[in-house]
Amino acid sequence: MGRFGTTTDYSRIRHWIEERGGHPARIKNAPDSETVRVDFSSETQEEISWDEFFQGLDGSRLAFLHRTKAEDDVARFGKILRRKRRHH
Repeated sequence: MGRFGTTTDYSRIRHWIEERGGHPARIKNAPDSETVRVDFSSETQEEISWDEFFQGLDGSRLAFLHRTKAEDDVARFGKILRRKRRHH
């Protein structure tokens, strides 16, 4: 079974997505244009720039959950989720 990690590090996120043939996207015709996704096709989503992707990620306080180790190193399991609040 693979290991998972959560990150907000731009270079790690971009590298993970591009290594698997993905690109930043948002759902076509979505009412909330800041809703960002990772896409490996172009059927239901429109491609956006990395800057737009990271602005949406930060603006909505999101993080990227991804598989860090697996038998298949190019497994595409990745998910965008809400960042946890940090307690001081």
